[in-house]
Amino acid sequence: MLTRHENDLLTRVEGDAPMGGIMRRHWLPICLSEEVPEADGDPVKQRILGENLVVFRDSEGKVGVLDELCPHRKASLVFGRNEECGLRCLYHGWKFDVNGNCTDMSSEPPGSALREKVKLKSYPVHEAAGFVWIWMGPAAEMPAFDPPVFQPAPDTRVSIARMIIDCNYAQILEGAIDSAHSSSLHSSDMVPARVDRASATNQNWLRPSTDKAPRLFVERTSFGFRYSAIRRPIKDAATMDYVRTTLFIAPYTVQIPSNNLYNIAILHIPVDDTHTAFHFIAWGGDTTPGVEEWRKFLCMQVGVDLDKRFVSSRNLANNYRQDRKAMKLGNWTGIPGIPNQDVAMWETIGPVGDRSDEILGASDIAIVEYRRQMVEAARTFAAGGPAIGAHQPRVPHGKLHSFEGIVPKGSDWRTLGASPEELAFRASGDAKGVAAE
Repeated sequence: MLTRHENDLLTRVEGDAPMGGIMRRHWLPICLSEEVPEADGDPVKQRILGENLVVFRDSEGKVGVLDELCPHRKASLVFGRNEECGLRCLYHGWKFDVNGNCTDMSSEPPGSALREKVKLKSYPVHEAAGFVWIWMGPAAEMPAFDPPVFQPAPDTRVSIARMIIDCNYAQILEGAIDSAHSSSLHSSDMVPARVDRASATNQNWLRPSTDKAPRLFVERTSFGFRYSAIRRPIKDAATMDYVRTTLFIAPYTVQIPSNNLYNIAILHIPVDDTHTAFHFIAWGGDTTPGVEEWRKFLCMQVGVDLDKRFVSSRNLANNYRQDRKAMKLGNWTGIPGIPNQDVAMWETIGPVGDRSDEILGASDIAIVEYRRQMVEAARTFAAGGPAIGAHQPRVPHGKLHSFEGIVPKGSDWRTLGASPEELAFRASGDAKGVAAE
């Protein structure tokens, strides 16, 4: 359980909230590159950490991220003309380049010195792995862009599904690190089978276990924590364990275990205190599904399940279009798509969940560790300390790996799938373990 103050430290990101300050010390994905696909194309409104911004690609293909409102009379630049290397406000014709410089003031007298004095807030931009990333922290603290965990090599195939969800980012992230819920909530999509490892089809994810009550372990690391769920496998249960290891990469990334075809990462980017940009990402080699195939599998297709702003047609007002007849015929939730099943749980908790009167069990060890670690991180940052996951030395995210597989009993779960770089951090005394039997 958390006090109201602790819950605020964990969840609030707007203004000068410590957690928002932590987020700003990391490169943040503000939108997909596909949302600004062409030079001089349509500007796009985006909201992140409580700030309203406009994203556009100029005539030379450069992406700019600016404050949404023109500094003149505060009209929205989302409706502006994107032309000749700048975004021009419709109201009086003031024009701004990707760096926020005012390049023209058609409403002012020739030779006016006002143009040189006007600067619109802009953010540094980097494009990679299908996203437009921005740096929102102090310029003096801006690090070189570190490729995300889902782009370990430049040619990594990446497919992204995106959705805007009506609740705080923390309760969504807690769902991503909750291994136990999948055996219930997703039981119609994550199906026990006599397979040698987690396997993907175009309809289901197959798992080699029927165990709904895994033994859970957590090890804190420099990047967040490594979390393992150990289950009885269907085959050779007397001598083998089925191990699934998830990584929390502070402050907003979760890497869940892979399957036989692709790896999976999840990004939870706060739009504001009560909304989140959720990204479910498949990545890897040639067997990684294409973007539309991936979105179809998840029931997160734009124009089918979501509108062009990535807002779902399933919501609380229509009971997430739950099919009770399908439930009577054996489907556990009556809601298609693994993320949609999660959304129905996350949003019904409320815009910002009240963590003061929950009843937690042994299956919630990762949730407890996440809250403890991030509340500590917020307090440290508020006291003038570094942001979690942003200080050096650190393991490059491209060197971090989750794990899943059937292994001999007694195997050290902490080393399974860990890279040499991560093992070196452990040897230096970086991590400490927490366990729930």
